[in-house]
Amino acid sequence: MILDTYYLILKDQILYEDNHLLVVNKLAGQLSQGDETGDPSLADDLKVYIKEKYNKPGEVFLGVVHRLDRPTSGVILYARTSKALVRLNEMLRERTVKKTYWALVANRPQQEDATLKHWLLKQGSNNTSVVVSPKHKLGKEATLHYTLIKSLKERHLLEVNLETGRHHQIRVQLNSIGSPIVGDLKYGYRTANADKSICLHARRIEFIHPVQKTKMTFTAPLPKLDVWREFEGA
Repeated sequence: MILDTYYLILKDQILYEDNHLLVVNKLAGQLSQGDETGDPSLADDLKVYIKEKYNKPGEVFLGVVHRLDRPTSGVILYARTSKALVRLNEMLRERTVKKTYWALVANRPQQEDATLKHWLLKQGSNNTSVVVSPKHKLGKEATLHYTLIKSLKERHLLEVNLETGRHHQIRVQLNSIGSPIVGDLKYGYRTANADKSICLHARRIEFIHPVQKTKMTFTAPLPKLDVWREFEGA
């Protein structure tokens, strides 16, 4: 009965699974892993799913390879073994895992294709990041590349590739050029989405399988939200 419940909840979100990996389309609002709120997380649900599906005794191992902000949706990778986790973490450090995001923004960027480089400072008091001078001793370099895919009325679809992985990097950098992400009240947008999401979606991930050594590519379907439907097929 528990498995039936979790299967129904997760079946449309799981993009791939084997003995080493789980690739999942995280919904906006889901936590990637547990935090101080104590709210249920996607990782918690996946552990129950694995335990019941494979009749696992004791504690289920599930390694969080990377995270997505709570209001962000899209493809996320979990490791089912410690060996896979160690190898995937090394790939992240070496920047051989390619993560591509789609962002719906207000205000068309001046350039259709550009590289953004800023220095960011994380502020723990309100869980935000701000752009600071390159000379700031605590600032960390942040670089991304974006390309304008499509424009419709007041919204513009950007494809974003990260060179670095800083806290709220895409959100703060796009806002810094006057193109805040739709729904992102924290970084410059004027109104919230109905479901409290922001229109930032981890669209695609590419990496080498940590055990099989084959190239893996996964694309996450767009959220079922009216604001995204205009851009399906882009």
